[in-house]
Amino acid sequence: MQKKGTSISRKYPSLRDIPTRTQYSWLEGRRMDDGAEGLWRVHDGIYDLTDFVERHPGGREWLELTKGTDITEAFEAHHISETPARLLEKFKIRDAKEPRNFTLTFKDDGFYRTLKRRVREKLKTVDMVTPARLSNLYTDTLLVLTYVMAVAAVVTKSYIVGFLAGITLTWCIICSHNYFHRRNNWRMYIFNLSFMSFKEWRISHALSHHLYTNSLHDLEISLGEPFLCWLPDPKIKNMFQRYASWIYGPFIYCLIYISEFIKKLILSKNRLGLDDLIPFSVPLVMYVATGENITSVLNTWIYIIISGSFVFSLIGFNASHHHSGVVHDGDAVRQNSDWAIYQMDTAMDREDINKSHFFTLTFFGQHILHHIFPTLDHGVLAQLQPEFIQTLKDFDYEFRECSWFEHIIEQHKQLARIEPHTEYKGQVKKTK
Repeated sequence: MQKKGTSISRKYPSLRDIPTRTQYSWLEGRRMDDGAEGLWRVHDGIYDLTDFVERHPGGREWLELTKGTDITEAFEAHHISETPARLLEKFKIRDAKEPRNFTLTFKDDGFYRTLKRRVREKLKTVDMVTPARLSNLYTDTLLVLTYVMAVAAVVTKSYIVGFLAGITLTWCIICSHNYFHRRNNWRMYIFNLSFMSFKEWRISHALSHHLYTNSLHDLEISLGEPFLCWLPDPKIKNMFQRYASWIYGPFIYCLIYISEFIKKLILSKNRLGLDDLIPFSVPLVMYVATGENITSVLNTWIYIIISGSFVFSLIGFNASHHHSGVVHDGDAVRQNSDWAIYQMDTAMDREDINKSHFFTLTFFGQHILHHIFPTLDHGVLAQLQPEFIQTLKDFDYEFRECSWFEHIIEQHKQLARIEPHTEYKGQVKKTK
């Protein structure tokens, strides 16, 4: 029996429910569903970018990964300038043979393109350099502190110092997320200190979660199942999963980093690269700097990894999307929704985090604007608030915020929720 479509697509995502779902199986499923005819699809056109792959300013990997898929949302979100759209037309082969699978829209008079035009003009006068330098300083400082704190944890044999080393490690990793949405750069490799891979996160996070948030196409939703089930669907979670996850959830938090390493060893043998050795640089420095026996070093390192994994999950799972009041697949969704409106429907920003540049970097802050303009440095996003607020007023959109602590409480309510919302929470009172 063929499954019906989702809240934002005509088809149920192929390969979503296979036992060994990975970033690469997600891409393969997209190739099966998107009607890209083996090339690249943008809106209703088919483009052959083969000869452009090597010249792509963002790096060849983005195009190599997405060949055979519909890249409409990725193309729109990653290009603020009008130049890429003009250049793209040179590579058009023909019109697509079938309608787009995704029903999200990018109308010229819609919210997203209206905001993007304003941001495009604002960026001509915005100070891009100073905030970016501060982001670099925070990131580089945390990188050095990660190694210093790891060495200190071995020397002191203190659980408190080890936990602080885990926090430093995770803050450094989250900072590096600021960089892998862009063209290749050395700071994106910092992410691999966690045993996770920036290459795989470019798929599961940048190409999946960022673009199809909280839908059945969101890998960050499906990879949590069956242990952490955020969708309000009684078919995928029973009473035990709904409420026991409040208890066993923190234990899963502790295992995220290590489980990624194990999964990589089992499922990605042919995709392992030199950058997958990066996490082992931490125990190497710990061993060389202290002269402690290897058993003591490894035990301390594993404790740091477990501590950091817990902190990463605590921050990441409460980063805006799993408040029980925001849209998840199964809830009421506007038909043919503007993509940016959908992004706001599926998130609730944290006002306390957004007040600080440092916390914005280390807690996935300025979350809505980051989703809409992922290639901009996190430190720049606060300067776009006037344009964002004006566009909210023009479209009469009720933008919602909460505290980080409230989001933690609400995320647990979402794990238990099985009743779909029948009304839009971020209500647009009128259309433009």
